[in-house]
This record gives sequence, structure tokens and C-alpha cells, in this order.
Amino acid sequence: MRPIQMVDTKNQYLKIKNEVDAAIHEVLDSAAYINGKAVQDFTKSLNDYIGSKFTISCANGTDALQIAMMALDLQPGDEVITPSFTYIATTEVVALLKLKPVFVEVDAKTFCIDPESIKKAITPKTKAIVPVHLYGQAANMEAIMQIAEEHNLFVIEDNAQAIGCDYTFSDGTKKKTGSIGHIGCTSFYPSKNLGAYGDGGAIFTNDEALAKKMKMIANHGQEKRYYHDIVGCNSRLDSIQAAILNIKLKELDNYIVARQTAASFYDKAFANHPKITTPFVASFTNHVYHQYTLILNNADRDGLNAYLAEKKIPSMIYYPVPGHKQKMFAAFGLDKYDLKTTDWLTERVISLPIHTELDEEQLTYITSEILNYLNK
Repeated sequence: MRPIQMVDTKNQYLKIKNEVDAAIHEVLDSAAYINGKAVQDFTKSLNDYIGSKFTISCANGTDALQIAMMALDLQPGDEVITPSFTYIATTEVVALLKLKPVFVEVDAKTFCIDPESIKKAITPKTKAIVPVHLYGQAANMEAIMQIAEEHNLFVIEDNAQAIGCDYTFSDGTKKKTGSIGHIGCTSFYPSKNLGAYGDGGAIFTNDEALAKKMKMIANHGQEKRYYHDIVGCNSRLDSIQAAILNIKLKELDNYIVARQTAASFYDKAFANHPKITTPFVASFTNHVYHQYTLILNNADRDGLNAYLAEKKIPSMIYYPVPGHKQKMFAAFGLDKYDLKTTDWLTERVISLPIHTELDEEQLTYITSEILNYLNK
């Protein structure tokens, strides 16, 4: 049996090696390392895939979030509603821009932000909502957009974990996550479903004025070289990463099917086990399984994590410390938060290997060892 990886980027690369190598050499031959043809080609392909009107590439997913918030002219002290149960980047940029993060609950089944909690958190200072499509399925965007419209709020989708995911509205209309809010942001960190061989990110919008402004912000605040109209930053997707991503984008739907196949194997193996709750998929979304995350019931989660390590099975706990308990946000009065669902999940979730290269032998070994431990 091949060694089991949490994410197997090497074997995935070997399957597309010739195409990727050729694309990299094309960039090297062109010497257009920054904003070359590969960046332009990838940005257009990604825009077509997501279905947004405008796509701006950038250096990473965190920059994407920061540029989005800068473009909305949010002012120091403005409140941004976000789930506490997410990776720190989602809320880190809020504090970095001297905005105020307001942490709310997630749905206990989907792990995504709870619309009812959003409603309760809105104040006159609230300016934006940042739903996170956590682990690979969509938050309830129809409900969130209705709330935003009622209260005149911006919505920035954190789509770093769910690129390729489809959201179905109540009228049957489908859209890709990242194309629904006022702005969508994503990451191309190597472990993502669409991962580069370095770092990268992208921003989506259907608003032409916002697109123009975000493009300027990402390029030192300039539209014309050396004429800097607004304060910006330096956030670029390099041509080599764009060339790689353009190859991998063509495979993304196949990658999603492979992840879904592995998830289905897990689902069947763990079905009806009293100590395991497998991922729940809401009716309005599919799941692209950036992570395959279990909830353990009356079981020693940390004990299982250690046992799997002994058996050379990687596993991860996403996320052991939620945002409302992070020291970096202490100045925002964290003692006022009582997020029972979030705290409950942080003590019980564990994520298993999920990627495009898992084979049946590996999946059988992983599931049998987990059941062996939990059935003791």
C-alpha cells in the first residue's frame, strides 16, 4: 500500500506532469513572469468557470479578502459579521483593517454560518457579512443575501474551501459559490481543491466599479503605471502559478468527482455507527469535500487522532481554537461570546485524508482502523 497523505499533491502532479512541465517551460521561454499571458489566460478561464462577470487574480486568499474589504470603503470600527468556526485568515484581515469582527454561530450540521445568528448580531455599525463555505459545501446564501438586502449590507464569500461547489436557489437556479455575493474570494494554496504549486488567490464580482477598484488596489492603487489614485497593495499571481492552475482548472470537475467518490466510501463504512456523524449535505448545495470531517459522539477524539498517527494515517483537527477564543482578538471583548455550537464542534470534529489520489486499499485501511479504535 502506498503511504497515505492528508493531501497527495505529488501523485496528482505526476498524472498531469507533461502538460504542467510544458506550461512552465512556456512561461520560462517567454520570460513574462509577472502578469504574462498565462495570468490573463487563467483569469479568463476561471472567470468563465465561476460564472462571474469579473475576476481579479492576486497573491493569495488572505490578500483576496483584504482587497475585497478595502474596496468596500469600510471604516475603522465598522462591524463585520463572520463565523468563529473558520480558519483565522477570514477574521484576521478584519482586525488588520481596524474593523471589528463580530463572531456568530455555525449550523451544527453543515459547519457553515447560521443565518439566524447573523440576524441577531446586526447593529447600526454592521457593514458586511463574510460567510465561509466551510470544508467544501455552501452556506445558505439565499437566506444570507436576503438578510443583506434587508439591512443594506455587503456580502463577501470566503470560497477558499469550496471552489467548484454549486448552490441551488429555491427557484431551481444554480450558481457557483463565489459568484453569489457582492464579492467572492478564493485561495490556490497547494492543498486546496484547485491548488497551485506555490500560492495564489482570486477575487470575483459582478460589479464593474468594484472590479476596477479591486484591480487597482491589488496593483499599488494604480490604473495607469506610476499614477496612484488610491492606497493599494502589491498582490499578484505569478505567471508560473497561473500556467499550472490553468492546466489544473481543466481537471477540477474530475478532481471533485474523485473526492466525492472517496467521501462516499467513508459514508458507507461509517453508516449508522453510534459514535460517528458523517458530513451532512444541505439540500441547496453539493459538497466538493475540501475536507471530510466527522463529528465524534461519546468518543475520545484526541485519542483517535493519536492512534491514527501510530498507524501512519494522517488526520487533522480543523479548528481546535475558534476565533472568539483567539488571543489576537482579545481587544474586541471576547468574554461576551457564548457560542455553544462552535465550542461543541471544536471538541468533536476530526478530518480524514481526502484527495484525488486515494485508492480503495487506502480507504479500507483508514476506515477499518477507525472502526477498530471506536469499537473497543
